[in-house]
This record gives sequence, C-alpha cells and structure tokens, in this order.
Amino acid sequence: MAQPATHPKKPLGIKNYGSIAHLPNSRMGEGDHKCHEGQARIATLKTRDKHDRVIVQEKLDGSNVGVALINGVLCPLGRSGYLAADSPYEQHWRFAQWVFSQQDRFLAVLQEGDRLCGEWLLQAHGTRYDLPHEPFVAFDLMRGSKRTTYSEFSERVSKADFVLPRLLHEGSAFGVDAALNAIALSGHGALDTVEGAVWRVERNELINPGKGGERRWVVDYLVKYVRPDKVDGCYLPGINGNTEPLWNAQRLIAQGGESAKSSI
Repeated sequence: MAQPATHPKKPLGIKNYGSIAHLPNSRMGEGDHKCHEGQARIATLKTRDKHDRVIVQEKLDGSNVGVALINGVLCPLGRSGYLAADSPYEQHWRFAQWVFSQQDRFLAVLQEGDRLCGEWLLQAHGTRYDLPHEPFVAFDLMRGSKRTTYSEFSERVSKADFVLPRLLHEGSAFGVDAALNAIALSGHGALDTVEGAVWRVERNELINPGKGGERRWVVDYLVKYVRPDKVDGCYLPGINGNTEPLWNAQRLIAQGGESAKSSI
C-alpha cells in the first residue's frame, strides 16, 4: 500500500502484517522470500511428530488490512500500519467507515493491544469475487508479532460472526497438489481461479519439563503457495487499461460503505 499523502501515522509503530514465506515453485513477486526447505517438508510432506498440527486455508486476493484496539480506541489500518482513513485509496476509506459501523463486533473480539488482521475484498485486485458474505475476511488475531492459535482465534472471532478463509485441511501435512484440488471451487465466490493457499503450522511445545511435561499450542510459522500463472493487480486502475475501480460488493458501495452486516 502506498504511504498516506498527508498526516502519516502508524499507531502500532510497526506494520499491520508482514510477508509470508513461499513454498517451492510458488510464484514470487518483488520483495517476496522462500521458506526454509525443512518448513516446506513439515507443512506439505511429513510433520515432525504428533506435536505438529497443520491448518490449510484458501488464500484470498484483496487488500491486507487490520483493526487494532489501542487505548480503548479502534484503529482501522492498512498493511503497512498506517491509518486506513489516511490512505490515498478509496477502498481503504470505505474500510475505515465500515469498521466503525461494525464497532460492537470488533470490540467483542479485541482486547487492549490486540489487532484483527484480514483481507478487505471490496475492490477487485487480481481476482474478482461474487461475494456470498461481507467484504472483510479475518485470518489472524495478533499482539505485536505474536499470533493467536487457530483454535483460540476461531473461538474468539465466532463471538462476532466474522468470516474466516475457507478451511481446506487440519491435521497432518498437506501437499500442494491436494490444496490445489481443494481450491478448484472457491469458498468465497471467486470468479477467477483461486490464487493459492496458506499453511499454518502449530506446535504443541514443551513449556515446563519439570512439571509433568506441560505443553501448550503455539503458532510455529506460516507458508503459502501462489499459482505460477497468477497476475497481481490485473483489475486495478492503471493496469491493463482499467480506469476505474472494480467493486466486488456493489451493495456496500451503494450504501456509502456503512451498511450493516445483514444488508451486505
């Protein structure tokens, strides 16, 4: 996301969300990086032992955004960590408007210092969607650089009925070919080929060997796979002769970005 033209401010002092490493043969863009071969093996071929858990979800193609609770105030953010309302892009202004129209839902999930990260699918980037749900899809609950485990994340966001990326698999390692077969039909109304999938590897780590081998689940790492033929941003203004934004959620636009969840 481009930096705001005026009054730049990063409420967290950091990015809202960092980049996820790519699996082998995944299409990489400028600034992307590959995961370690050992991480790829654990995620897609064979887990280390019974203390690994692999969660795989459909990858979404929109704008990475987040909502942080700072000093009791909701702060809608773009990926870089700047306030969405300060963005030069209309889609982010509309995200900020929508967040405050849904503030009770966000406050039901967030604790002080938390942020809910997700994909804002209002505008088409490289994939068009006939959305069967609201434009925001939550994919991570974070505090600083620490991620909440999938089970806790799912439980907390369910309190406010937020949409999550479609779950493709949970358990042992899950191969790329299996993931590609699973996304042949999108769970989010994609009108173009789904671009890929995201693997979340969690570990039931030993936290106190001296007390009966007590363990707790933590997020070890995330990796992703993007189809080699994926073209980023092909529907954005200024690309391929496009002059205007292509909106995936016309009803929300018609209502000024302030519609309630039930009316989207």
